[in-house]
Amino acid sequence: MVETASTSPGQVLAVLRAEGPLTREQLRQRVGLSRVTMVERIDALRRLGLLRQVGHRQSSGGRRAELLAVDDTGHTALVADLGQSHATLAVVDLRGTVFAREDRRLRVGHEPGKVVPMLVEVGRELLAEAGRAGSLRAVALAVPGRIDHERGRCLAPPTMPGWSEVPLRDRLADAFGVPVLLENDANAGALGDYYALGRPDATLVGVRVGIGIGAGLVIAGRVHRGQSNAAGEIGHMRVEGSDRPCSCGRRGCVAAEASGQALSRLLRPVGVRSVDEVVSRVADGQPRAVRAVTEAGRLLGTVLTAVVTVVNPRYMRFGGAIGVLEPFLAGVRTAVQAGASAGVLDGLDIGASRLGANGAFAGLSGMVADELLAPSAVDALCGL
Repeated sequence: MVETASTSPGQVLAVLRAEGPLTREQLRQRVGLSRVTMVERIDALRRLGLLRQVGHRQSSGGRRAELLAVDDTGHTALVADLGQSHATLAVVDLRGTVFAREDRRLRVGHEPGKVVPMLVEVGRELLAEAGRAGSLRAVALAVPGRIDHERGRCLAPPTMPGWSEVPLRDRLADAFGVPVLLENDANAGALGDYYALGRPDATLVGVRVGIGIGAGLVIAGRVHRGQSNAAGEIGHMRVEGSDRPCSCGRRGCVAAEASGQALSRLLRPVGVRSVDEVVSRVADGQPRAVRAVTEAGRLLGTVLTAVVTVVNPRYMRFGGAIGVLEPFLAGVRTAVQAGASAGVLDGLDIGASRLGANGAFAGLSGMVADELLAPSAVDALCGL
């Protein structure tokens, strides 16, 4: 039997992540290792706390073989979803289980000089509350707008202009002493839905409609960010016939017509003052709110028709306070079905995210798991 670099501890763990739970013998056969080397690999992974026993294989007459799986429960991440008017933090394991959580309302126009220290303070409190400060391995933050992943900074988020060029990664890394991952909020939500679907071999478009509008695209398990990290900024595509001012400084953007902020403005004459009140009125079945939300969905659907035609995804999942509303989804479906060709519509699954307010958390925890459990990262921990 010839053993190669592909049989390193990291590669063994990668096979177990993809195919597990497996017995030792099944795992050995998958990677082509001798029994002695397999024992060494399993011992190394157990010392790192990356393996756990999850039961036994049914016996065929002899001793029952133990089933091994990746231990994604003993390592902790602090994740945060930051928006124009909110900051939500949670302590999670690499599976996405939430152990402690806190939601904070923020003043529109908030500044990083005040909010970043708050994130650090609340994060430390949550880690202590959950009793998982000692197992913290990473921090992950979802924010609106483009991300400079090389430098760890936001790039001119339209709804949070004061956050442009702020060194978020460095500040959080200094505070917690662990690696920090940043991601666009819509990308994080799209990843969460992708993971929740079982990492299918299919393309997924995730659309987030709250105060603003954004989208994320997952292809072959990876986020497509585009040449300048601007992929998915559909909220600022122009709508024909519209001249309404948008928060980005332009006019006629779909976000200025179909976002939660736009709906709040449209329904202001009947007493609506916030996105939460839009949601409440739709839940109560108030006709004017239902019509407005349905029309907003139809308008966004006309924009998404172009996206669906170019990308031809299998799944389209909607999150955010407005995106999950059934009248909004009905409007989207009507527009997409009327505007796209039969071939593009074949097999297209349009629906609401099932993750609720934890969508970004699921995506961020999955990102952390992919980063920390990557073969190269595991091999580095083993000193290879």
